[in-house]
Amino acid sequence: MADKQHHHFLFITSSHQGHISPTLHLARHLATSTGAAVTFSTTVFAHRRMFSSNQDLISDGLITFIPYSDGYDDGFKSEPSIFTDKFHSYVRTNSKRSVSEIVGNHAGRGQPVTCIIYTIVLNWAVEVAREHGILSVLYWIQTSSVFATYYHFFHGFESLIKTHIDDLSFTVSFPGLQPLQIRDLPSFVRVTNYDSADGSILCLFREMFEILDEEKERMKAMVLMNTFQEWETDALASFNVEIEAIPVGLLPKETNSGAGYLFKEDEKKYMEWLDTKEDGSVVYISFGTMVEMKKEQIKEMVKGLKESKRPYLWVVRKDNREEELLEIEGGGDGMVVEWCSQVRVLAHKAVGCIVTHCGWNSTLESLACGVPMVCVPQWSDQGINAKLVESLWGCGVRSEVDGDGVVKGEELVRCLELVMGDGEKGVEIRRKAKMWKDEALVAGSEGGSSYLNFRAFVRKISD
Repeated sequence: MADKQHHHFLFITSSHQGHISPTLHLARHLATSTGAAVTFSTTVFAHRRMFSSNQDLISDGLITFIPYSDGYDDGFKSEPSIFTDKFHSYVRTNSKRSVSEIVGNHAGRGQPVTCIIYTIVLNWAVEVAREHGILSVLYWIQTSSVFATYYHFFHGFESLIKTHIDDLSFTVSFPGLQPLQIRDLPSFVRVTNYDSADGSILCLFREMFEILDEEKERMKAMVLMNTFQEWETDALASFNVEIEAIPVGLLPKETNSGAGYLFKEDEKKYMEWLDTKEDGSVVYISFGTMVEMKKEQIKEMVKGLKESKRPYLWVVRKDNREEELLEIEGGGDGMVVEWCSQVRVLAHKAVGCIVTHCGWNSTLESLACGVPMVCVPQWSDQGINAKLVESLWGCGVRSEVDGDGVVKGEELVRCLELVMGDGEKGVEIRRKAKMWKDEALVAGSEGGSSYLNFRAFVRKISD
């Protein structure tokens, strides 16, 4: 595909690790597979954490990294005023101006951007593309089932959901999706106060789908999907009449490199530690980079791990450590780290399951590595992901929580035994986990669905 070298793709993403990782993965794939010029842009704050440098323009020989300013170059504190409409307006104004300058500067140097690929709710990126006469394409970094849920919510189901918003067990049947209870839906569509932080984010999602509807009037809107076609066939079909969904799921990469990481890898030799464990024996625990685990949840997790007597590797941010966690670090067959290369861990033969918040990056990586899951969803899209893991893919189990949303120690023990034990259910869960891993391997290889979909996308925008 070397004839596409005249293309110059500008990737725009937010400062969250969960957005940067899949977007950078796609950017690298595009650069290596097409030979096109690729520029990657996240916020100044995130850029400086990625590279531990105040240098704005950085190249690794494959991708050029240039940050944009959202007005918070030194980061921002999570105060009540954050994530309000005023906050989003400020970020939009600064980000739009900064990215427009990046596009203009490239054009002035004879390196014009030909396509902007942006991630969820960065709606201002579309305005920049239109002002410069450039094609823009949304890269949806969550499941297509979540996309379908938002799509149908904004196209006929909003009233029904709002009517039953307080009944968490009420079942909604969206076209092409398994029946979902209110508790499974993205937290943003369950908002009751539109003046809240979640309410302001819902407004951004609404605007994003309005933009896609506008594009549909001129031509069928294209959306790149971070999923595998074989994993979500029905969900993809449920809105494909209106929107051209292009599943380009990529196999996660094992790497020792910290490129693209906002966090410093723990110096503990966790991979060497895993080498000492029996196959399928280790419980890996990670709740992602955004969720701060409640003190009570840490206590119960410690209790369950002690009772299960299984070796564990637990990722917990330094600022989220309680006395109980420090105590467990001093004894037992386990290791607690601040940050690790998750794909390397999941690919290790010693790992028997992951206890996860079900963010899509972790869920996709676990599926692609064939690792069974114990799901403890917290917010956003995680409830649907947990539902898919348990009911559609059958490669894990969703834990029950108490009235405060805490998984009790005994419940953790039950779930671990169910997933890792020798019972019929555990055997079936592990079989399904391997099956979906095999599906991903085929889809991501040359001639597979993701490979073909990606090539077709590049050809289409080149016509």
